[in-house]
Amino acid sequence: MAAPGPNSKLLFYVKGIFFALLFITLSVLTIACLRTFSLNVNVGLKLADWEKTKHIGFDLSQRQREELFTNFKEAIRIPTVSYSPTDINATALDEFSRLLRKAFPTVFTSSLVQHEVVADYSHLFWVQGSHPDLVPYMLLAHIDVVPASESDGWEAPPFSAEEIDNFIYGRGTLDDKGCVMGILQALEYLLMKGYAPRRGFYIGLGHDEEVSGLNGAVNIVRLLKQRNVQLSFLLDEGFLVLDGVIKGLNEPAALIGVSEKGMATVKLSVTTPPGHSSMPPRESSIGILAAAVKRLEDNPMPMLFGQGPERDTFEHLAHKFNLPLRFLASNLWLFAPIVGRLLALQPSTDAFSRTTTAVTMFNSGVKVNVLPSVAEAFVNLRIHSAQSLQEVLDLINSKVGDQRVKVELVHGFDPLPVSSYSETSYGYQILKKSILDVFPQLTVAPGLCIANTDSRHYKDLAADIYRFAPIWAKGGDTQRIHGINERISKQNYEDMVGFYFTLIQNCDIKKLPETHSGVHEF
Repeated sequence: MAAPGPNSKLLFYVKGIFFALLFITLSVLTIACLRTFSLNVNVGLKLADWEKTKHIGFDLSQRQREELFTNFKEAIRIPTVSYSPTDINATALDEFSRLLRKAFPTVFTSSLVQHEVVADYSHLFWVQGSHPDLVPYMLLAHIDVVPASESDGWEAPPFSAEEIDNFIYGRGTLDDKGCVMGILQALEYLLMKGYAPRRGFYIGLGHDEEVSGLNGAVNIVRLLKQRNVQLSFLLDEGFLVLDGVIKGLNEPAALIGVSEKGMATVKLSVTTPPGHSSMPPRESSIGILAAAVKRLEDNPMPMLFGQGPERDTFEHLAHKFNLPLRFLASNLWLFAPIVGRLLALQPSTDAFSRTTTAVTMFNSGVKVNVLPSVAEAFVNLRIHSAQSLQEVLDLINSKVGDQRVKVELVHGFDPLPVSSYSETSYGYQILKKSILDVFPQLTVAPGLCIANTDSRHYKDLAADIYRFAPIWAKGGDTQRIHGINERISKQNYEDMVGFYFTLIQNCDIKKLPETHSGVHEF
């Protein structure tokens, strides 16, 4: 028999490589398909035996329900607007303080509750627990709102609290007076029913969150630090219940923010000699700056999907997506770059994937026939948790690429640490249980909060900070926050009170149970 020739050997090796690649491909596809139709990370502690504590039922009389909405509407009608750190509506804030005392008399007279006013307009409550060995937690909300004008196109005046089709309209219904009034209303009803917590807790109501919380939250934190307070966890506003907001997601989901993006405001400026417009140079200060701004917009920050908590958001929700998104989200180990590029197609989802760059102000010129000597632009960036403030500044300098453009940091801070959301994370699991107790139809997932809250000032007091408000947001509702026609349904506000009513009682559980499920919960 003749020995095989070189062509035969080559064919043998090619066939071997082909079948090896085929085997690897089929194996990968098999694993991906199995994950697609079996992965469900939302079971975990739902199947566990929770510690039995005596719970008071959330059952309201018709009179209480009417009182609940009356109190909330009065809160919306008070225009507690923050325009800037030095321009707040002090008269409205004083009026709001009087409303709190009138609306929640039991809270303000109970021997279990200590109350103090901080920085003139913020409020700090301490609700004493019967078991001082249990580490306290804290609930945050803020009283102030952003400006609103009826001329912007509101269906009802923004401070009217008018009812239309069972929705209450007004600035603050979503951000954040629903939480302010919901927390205190829940505590009022609990105290009226004789409730005494096992685990003590704090309530902090800031008055200037919309202008960075530098008086309210910062001074509350200073007080708590002086008292050596440490918290088991902290809950502030942030994510919502999203229903039809995430494209391809079949069912509503509650996202709990386990971190929030960092922030930077950067000033770009160009200085050139002034002159007469009849003798213009080849490049003006405005032209140089405009070109630099265009380079920033044409070259966005790198896509970082999968390098922060947003990866687990999609893994927790994967089994609720339509195909083919379900296939992709169930196999981010393979398809994370593709999912990131899909998210980048829409501004609302691109923010989860990268540090965003927004040119928000552009100033130059004093007269139509005078060449301006100075042109300035301000850029606001929201920094992804996989980047640092310094890394972002270095990238801006690189992308601008022109020494004539001066780059200055006006204000900024790094992304917040990622809080724990494992099976053994007390705060996260208590929040999750409370959400599912009130909204059993939801899927719960961790997430990266793209906006900033007062909670960032509390990072030295609590290792675990969560951002969630039980507000049901359908498609388009997220644009109402800081926009026009901000509103909340009456049923949703009642559910908010019920959520805090449930959460406060759930926090009396001393420790988490062991799971009895073989399903791993990320």
